[in-house]
Amino acid sequence: MFRQNASRHERHESSAGDAAPANDYAASDRAAVPVRETTPGRMWVPRTRGAVSGLALILLGLWGALIPFVGPYFSFSFTPDEAWTWTSARGWLEVLPGAVTVVGGILLLFSANRAVAGFGAWLGVVGGAWFIVGPVLAPVLHIGDPGSPTATRPGFQALQQLAFFEGLGAVILFFGAVAVGRLSLRSHRDVRRAQRLADTHVADTPAP
Repeated sequence: MFRQNASRHERHESSAGDAAPANDYAASDRAAVPVRETTPGRMWVPRTRGAVSGLALILLGLWGALIPFVGPYFSFSFTPDEAWTWTSARGWLEVLPGAVTVVGGILLLFSANRAVAGFGAWLGVVGGAWFIVGPVLAPVLHIGDPGSPTATRPGFQALQQLAFFEGLGAVILFFGAVAVGRLSLRSHRDVRRAQRLADTHVADTPAP
């Protein structure tokens, strides 16, 4: 009986010894998954963080760049009151800041990198600021005359002035500044979302 018990004990130790390497191998497989490489870093940001501001910057930038060329069709323009007429002032004071704002909005809307999206937000800030100060600096910089509103009533003249330059620039500046502020923070929700993405990637990664 003593020999039978001894043989049973030896077989149990042998089976435990065979299972231990298998468990160690499975653990090593899990440890071999490059978690650090797949985990989003501090520069990752969800695209929804700047989606609203990015879309607003795109629409406002398109308005600012195109309104001097299409405004004469519905009597909403600055002099010269001619559609699709290029002037130096229109290029420097409206097309340029509008294009910069659109590019910033695209970067802000589609980028998941904090630095790239932040750069897009700052482009929006710069574009909005230029819409505001550009007409004032135009005579100093000799980049052309922005013209004057074609409306005859003072109220409509003020509306055109705001819609083409100062008011438009203030709204663009607002959305750009909001995006800059939101992108400068890394909230707890961002950390949890990044961790979920990393866990999902690890679970879907096949063992080598």
